[in-house]
Amino acid sequence: MMTDPISDFLTRIRNALVMKHKAVRLPSSKMKLRIAQILMDEGYINDFRHEADGKQGILHVDLRYDGKGLPVIEGLQRVSRPGLRVYKGSTDIPKVRGGIGMAVVSTSRGVMPDHQARRENVGGEVLCYVW
Repeated sequence: MMTDPISDFLTRIRNALVMKHKAVRLPSSKMKLRIAQILMDEGYINDFRHEADGKQGILHVDLRYDGKGLPVIEGLQRVSRPGLRVYKGSTDIPKVRGGIGMAVVSTSRGVMPDHQARRENVGGEVLCYVW
């Protein structure tokens, strides 16, 4: 049994980027699908798809690299974790790397990037930082 599936998701992406893999496969969940959608919408990954396997499913994430072969994602950091939840109000959500990166926030209106949470004036649990 895994105690922190979001941390596992981020670690698998981080490890695949270090090894220069084109894609990574990992166990799927609704939260991971939404985070992958946000990463794709913000331009950090090329694409993702869900494959049904009769259980929870498999999530395929196609990683993105620039023209020099360097990963677009420079860093992924888990913020809130099972042992220490981190909640922020809409005005307290931090700007990652001076606004170059983004935070992924789980709000009452769903999982969204930090700029959308500020725009909609909702706070929530800060899941991770991406830059």
